[in-house]
Amino acid sequence: MIPIPSVAPFPVFDGHNDVLLRLWLQPSTDAAMTDFLHGSLSGHLDMARMRRGGFAGGLFAVFVPPAQYAKQHNAAYREEQHCPLAITEAQIALLHRIAAQSAGQARICRSAGEIEQCIAQGVLAMVLHIEGAEALDAECSQLDSWVAAGLRSIGPLWNLRNVFGTGVTGDFPCSPDSGEGLTPAGLNLLRVCNQKKLLIDLSHMNEQAFWQTAEHSTAPLVASHSNVHALCPQPRNLTDRQLQAIAESKGLVGVNFGNAFLRADGKRDQNTPLSEIVRHLDALIDKLGEDHVGLGSDFDGISVPNELGDVAGLPRLVDAMASAGYSTRLIEKICWRNWLQVLKKTWGE
Repeated sequence: MIPIPSVAPFPVFDGHNDVLLRLWLQPSTDAAMTDFLHGSLSGHLDMARMRRGGFAGGLFAVFVPPAQYAKQHNAAYREEQHCPLAITEAQIALLHRIAAQSAGQARICRSAGEIEQCIAQGVLAMVLHIEGAEALDAECSQLDSWVAAGLRSIGPLWNLRNVFGTGVTGDFPCSPDSGEGLTPAGLNLLRVCNQKKLLIDLSHMNEQAFWQTAEHSTAPLVASHSNVHALCPQPRNLTDRQLQAIAESKGLVGVNFGNAFLRADGKRDQNTPLSEIVRHLDALIDKLGEDHVGLGSDFDGISVPNELGDVAGLPRLVDAMASAGYSTRLIEKICWRNWLQVLKKTWGE
C-alpha cells in the first residue's frame, strides 16, 4: 500500500463529520460519490482535501434530518416518504460504497488496532457512528445488523425527542438543562451499548440525560463534538460540572469547530479566528488534562472559521496550537492519540 501523500504535519483523527448526510442529500448520489472520491465535493470534505489536510479518519455520522431540512437541501425530496430506517440504512450503504470504490484508500474500521494500521498505511480510517437513534426501535432490534455493518459508536439523541429521550435544545444563551432525560428505553440502550462495547456519544444529550448516562454507563464518558459552556453558553456545550464527570471517567471531549459553539456571543460569524478553537482547547486541557482532549470538527454540519475553511485547513489549526505554545507531543495527543486511547478503553484492544 502506498501511503497517501500529505502536506500536513500530523495525522488527524476526528470525532464527528456529516459527509454521509451531504452525499445522501445530493440530487445524484452517483455524481456526488464521484466528486467525493475523485473530484471536489461541495462542503468541507472530499478525499483530495482530506489528503492535503492530513485527515486520517474519524467517526462518520449517519444522521436522519428533519423532513423539512431534507426538502430544503434537495428540492426533489418527498417529505411524505420520509422514513428514518430507510435513510439510516442508505447512509450506512454510502459508507460501504466509499470503502468499496476508493481503490483501497479508505476502510471501515471496527477496532482501535485497525485505525492505527490505517494511519500507518495512509488509508482513511472510517468509523460508523449514528447521531440520533430515530431509526432504532425501543427493543433495539436493528442494532445487531448495524453492528455487523461496522457500527461502533452511537449518540442516542439529537435535538428532537425520540423513543430514547429528549435531546438538548434552547436558544443562545441557554443552560443544557433543557428538559426530561432518558426514557426507560434509553436506559436500556445504554446497557446494550455497554454490552456490545459501543461508544456512547453525549454531545446532543441534555443535562438530565448526561447525568443518567454518567450514573448508568460503565464506559468512559465521551462528547464527540462539544465545547466549553463557560466560554460559549450554547446549550450544546458542557458545563464545568459535566467536564469534571468526564475527567473522572477518563473520557474525552472533541472540540467542535462550529463558530456558534466557539464564540462568546454565539454568532455564526465565519470571521472567527482560530484562536477561539485554541481557547476552548486550553480550557478543556485545564479541566480534563491533556490526555482527554481531541478534535470533533462537525465538518459538513456547521459553519467553520474562514481561516480554517475546510478539511484542507487543518495544518493551520496545528500551526495555531504550536503558536500557542503546545508541544509536539501535546499536538499529537489532541490530533489523534487521545482518540485512540479512549476507543481502546471503550472497545478493548
